[in-house]
Amino acid sequence: MEVWASALSKTRTLLKQVFSPSVGDVDELNTEDLEEILLRSDVPVRLVMEIVDQLDSAPRKISRKEILRDLLLKELGATTPFSWPIDKTPFVVLLLGINGSGKTTTAAKLAKRAMQHGHKPMLCGSDTFRAAGSSQLKLWSEKIGCDFVGGEMGADAAGVVFNAIDAAFIKGCDPVIVDSAGRMHTKTPLMDELPKMCRSMDKRHAGAPHEVWMVLDASLGQNSVIQAQQFNTVVPLTGIVITKLDGSSKAGFLFSVRAELNVPILFTGLGEDEDDLVPFNPEEFVDALFGDSERG
Repeated sequence: MEVWASALSKTRTLLKQVFSPSVGDVDELNTEDLEEILLRSDVPVRLVMEIVDQLDSAPRKISRKEILRDLLLKELGATTPFSWPIDKTPFVVLLLGINGSGKTTTAAKLAKRAMQHGHKPMLCGSDTFRAAGSSQLKLWSEKIGCDFVGGEMGADAAGVVFNAIDAAFIKGCDPVIVDSAGRMHTKTPLMDELPKMCRSMDKRHAGAPHEVWMVLDASLGQNSVIQAQQFNTVVPLTGIVITKLDGSSKAGFLFSVRAELNVPILFTGLGEDEDDLVPFNPEEFVDALFGDSERG
């Protein structure tokens, strides 16, 4: 719980401005100020209006903070903790995202988590657009001690992912975590490459990729959701990973993810270390927004 509280400190500082100094006394909640601050925190407008309406109409004897907490939890929906399946060996995860979203670091952190659960992961660097596109991921693979397959600049990314899955079968690796090239959702040629990569994976291993996760930069707020919507039209997403949450004051955009994309938030990055990728927990997230560490 403490790591969530630390990561959400910037957003929580905004929210604390609308509650009375006493944690238990929330009857002085100013809904006009709350509306402004929720919007500044990138909570979607639709949800803000619903919150304000319900708070204004609720009996004064009911805690405003509890009403707000319940509404936010309802918006996030139920989340089932992710675990690595054992019936689709090798289990293939494709990571998507724009440049700088944190895909490569996320790929390495996921591989580290898989190793901690007794798996033998393989990292695949399919970024063939840049001269050193796969070099960072290769260094990560060496640091954490897992297998790696990458491609040279100009190579066919679809061929690289095919070869990675093929090597995973030979070496007994599972899962295969594919770090794709960062690409803007507005660049049609790069976006068109994604379905081709998926067809190549399925050709070598029926059903692959088994998961397609979008890596979203929390510092971009609602803009990240817009990006994900565009990716989702090209390759259907099955999950979301949030990065850089510890440096963002726009944590409210997470409430748009489920509503706009209808896919679960699976992991969140709460720091820079290789062990700082944690499963998303809606209750811990919401409670940390208000500093309610005693719930944890």
